[in-house]
Amino acid sequence: MKTIDVYEHDRLLIDEKVFKKEHWKAFVKLNDAHEGQYFDVLHNGLRFKQFVGVIQVDGLLVQIHPKADKDDENENWRNVLLDMLKACGRLKAQTAGNANLEKQHLNLLEVYFEYFLREVETLIHHGLIKKYRKETGNIKALKGKLDFAGNIRHNLVHKERFYTTHQVYDVNHKLHQILALALRIVDQFSKGSRLADYSKRVQLAFPEVNPIQVNEQVLNSIKLDRKSAPYERAFELAKLIILNYSPDIKHGNQQMIALLFDMNQLWEEYVTTILKKYIDLEGLKFEIHSQKSTSFWSYNKLKPDIVLINSENKESIIIDTKWKRPGNSVSVEDLRQMYTYGRFWKAEKLILLYPGKFHNPKFVDFEDKDVYHLKEKHEIDGELKIQNHKCKMAYVSVVHENQLNEDLGKNIFELFS
Repeated sequence: MKTIDVYEHDRLLIDEKVFKKEHWKAFVKLNDAHEGQYFDVLHNGLRFKQFVGVIQVDGLLVQIHPKADKDDENENWRNVLLDMLKACGRLKAQTAGNANLEKQHLNLLEVYFEYFLREVETLIHHGLIKKYRKETGNIKALKGKLDFAGNIRHNLVHKERFYTTHQVYDVNHKLHQILALALRIVDQFSKGSRLADYSKRVQLAFPEVNPIQVNEQVLNSIKLDRKSAPYERAFELAKLIILNYSPDIKHGNQQMIALLFDMNQLWEEYVTTILKKYIDLEGLKFEIHSQKSTSFWSYNKLKPDIVLINSENKESIIIDTKWKRPGNSVSVEDLRQMYTYGRFWKAEKLILLYPGKFHNPKFVDFEDKDVYHLKEKHEIDGELKIQNHKCKMAYVSVVHENQLNEDLGKNIFELFS
């Protein structure tokens, strides 16, 4: 299989050697099915947006790596996505760090496929659950509810049979049918890869179940109970695989799957995860909230990315993560947003957090002709205090020596300590 490595916001042009016209058409269909959010379509290629991950179609694998700044060396960012997904708990550590493979050769799609296969294999070894389901058909003994019209239609000659609707207790239920569909997709896209044999073995060990037509509504209707709780990870991975198996491509000649992540969301999740770990490790008296909302106007809500609350003095600190490089100045829209957060959350310190070389400037007060808009009166512990709102745009290093920065949590706390 041919592989192309690109980085977010890069261009990929048709060359008729590796990235051909038919590949471009498949990518355009995928993009149209997702309302154009993955990339901009050019007349002779594509320009990627902030989505990173992997797309496989017709013998071609395109790996889109994150890269916060175009001036950075490509090699510094090649393995960042896997490490960030692992840190956020979206991958098992032993799966993402397979000792038998060179790290730079890891394929994100194969990593997730292996994760899913291991989960299904574990379920098989522990024993698959059975559920009751209704089955209608001819049987040789009368049980359940006799379907008189169906019995006359099917058994006019065979009087010894009964056409009934009855309950069956077996493994052929919707949850296993969804896992079986995901196994078929994995097997299809694993041909010729290191997972081909492993995928076949797991598929053979899995019981035969009825095929099922699956869409997002069907997947969301599945509710796990106490009995099926061990299926949680396998079901979530199956859901991820099925939903990313493009419905507009799979019925044609080309088979396509895309596993893409929004770096804006992943950066926010990663920073939140690292801060939680640092707070727990250092025993700091801070509460951390992600996307905690407060009423703004009518049914509208304000949701800062991260809210840190000091447990001792109840001081709130707002962190808004931005996966971009803003240049020399921050946008007016971002500043207005931060000022609003400060007003409604009564936060004195607000930080716009960007990826880049560590930079910790001073806080700058918001300015306005009417000072009372900025220096607000709040009652804290029974005492009336005047509070300023001040903001800074700061940078923290995501990578250090070609791996994730281990001091990220410490660096972020240095920004407001």
